[in-house]
Parts: sequence; structure tokens; C-alpha cells
Amino acid sequence: MGDKLKVFSGSAHVDLALEICGLLEVDLGELAIHKFANDNIKVKIEENVRNADVFVIQPSAVPVNEGFMELLIIIDAIKHASANRITAVVPYFPYARSDKKDEPRISITARLCADLLETAGADRILTMDLHSPQIQGFCRIPADQLIALPILCDYFGKKLDDDYVVISADAGGVKMTAGYAKRLNLPLAIIDKRRYSDDDQAAVLHIVGEVEGKKAIIFDDEISTGGTLVEAASELLEFGATEVSAGIVHPVLVGKAVEKLSNSKLTELVVTNSLPVPPEKQLKKMTVLSVAPLFSEAIRRIHNGESVSALFR
Repeated sequence: MGDKLKVFSGSAHVDLALEICGLLEVDLGELAIHKFANDNIKVKIEENVRNADVFVIQPSAVPVNEGFMELLIIIDAIKHASANRITAVVPYFPYARSDKKDEPRISITARLCADLLETAGADRILTMDLHSPQIQGFCRIPADQLIALPILCDYFGKKLDDDYVVISADAGGVKMTAGYAKRLNLPLAIIDKRRYSDDDQAAVLHIVGEVEGKKAIIFDDEISTGGTLVEAASELLEFGATEVSAGIVHPVLVGKAVEKLSNSKLTELVVTNSLPVPPEKQLKKMTVLSVAPLFSEAIRRIHNGESVSALFR
């Protein structure tokens, strides 16, 4: 575009923003965020952004609602400071699991979040591994979805042998997980589970595919309370798997997730830093992979008007 590239960050994941800026060889933009006693948020952009190509990094981390409101205010402030283009960089999309109307009289909140980003002044959205591909269609502005598949596959690919099998955590994730199996040249098995309430707990009913005598790798887009993953690991071992590892994109890790995973039968848990993983959430069996190289390259390509999809060919 010829306009100056600028990168700003909300308070949700400054470490990731700094890493991305280091790879892009730009300074992190200066802004001031003040929270008043009445919980209102004030944002002031501390540098000139007129005619700039601006990227604002803010994943949907806890506290989700405060972080999302902060993102909207930052975008609005930059918009009214006469930036030429604003890209909302949300590695973990807000309310990504509220992507369908599966009950009467509920909001499709992921669609609402897409509308709010546009209303605030975002000209495009850059995200990663949406819970459902249809969320991309909720966006009426350009939206690029990156995938962590190359990052996770490169890690697991260094240790593979013929005894491994890729596991889809549920039937809905088969298409996504099949991509991992194809990239790693491994067979695929599917966990048939049912979710009966909003408590994040799901029951494993069957396993479709051969897991006996094999080392299993469960791939999924996110881990929340950890209950489903812990139960899946136990079920796979009961069905004859020799060990179970997991490759998860978004480490939400709420509630008693850390305790459950620490006491689980998982051999290794591999996640990305799409969300912050503070020391109190890091397990001895956990490996955290950085998504900064992927996002920095995507940002460079968007800024230069190059293809983003070419990253995954």
C-alpha cells in the first residue's frame, strides 16, 4: 500500500505482540489504556497514525468481555485518528463457540462480534483456527483465517513412526483433523462424543477407527476446562492405545483445567501461544509453540498486498 506499517496491542497478550513486532522489525505502537473506577475504559493513541496501515493485536483472553470492549475502543480511537486501514488481529476469535442457533431465542454471538468489529472501524480481520469455518462468513469485511496445522505438524512430525494414529476429538472436527492426518501421513480415528448441557462436559460413546497398539495424537482447535480431553485420553488407553498426546491450537484453560490435565494420562500436551499461557497454567507435560512467525508473515503479506492463502499451499 505504501503506507507506514504500525502494530498496536491491547492488554490481552502483549508478549505475542512484541514477538510479532520483533519479527517485522517495527516498534510496538504506543497507546495508553486507563480503567476508571466505574469500569469504563479510556484509550489514547500516543503517536501519529494518519494514513497508516494499522494492525491491532488482541486475542479473546480472560476477561473476555473487557478485552473485547478494549479492542473495540482501540479500533475506534485509531479510526478517528485518520488511519488509512485497520486490521483487527484476533488469534482467538471472541465467542467463537457461539456460532449457531442450536436453541430457541439465543444470540449467534460470534456473528454479533464480527458486526461489532466492523462497526468500530475495522477494515479487515485476521484470525486463526476458527471453531467453525462458517464464522468467516459472518464477516462482511475481508477476513483471513490462518491455521496452526503447519506449526503443530512440524513439531509432531519430528518424532513420528508407523505406530501413530491421529484422533479427531469429535465428529464435527473430522474435516480439520483429516488435514493433520494427511500432512503427517497417518491413519485417522474419530471419538464419538455427546454434549448434553452448557457445562463443557461431553460423554465419549464410541471410537471409530483402529487405535489398539498405537500412539494416539488428539488434535483440536481449543481446550477449555480440559474435561473432554482428559476423558478422551482415558478412553483411548482403554481401547488399547499405548500412549496419548494432544495438539491443541487455543489453550483457553479455565476452571480446574490445569489440575485435571496435570493428573491426566496424557503423555504430552502441545499448545500454541495464540492465548497467553501464564506460569501458573504451564504444566510439566506442556509444550508451547509460537504463532508469532505465522502472524508476522501474514501481516507482512497483507501490508504488501500479497496472498495470505499462499502460506498454506
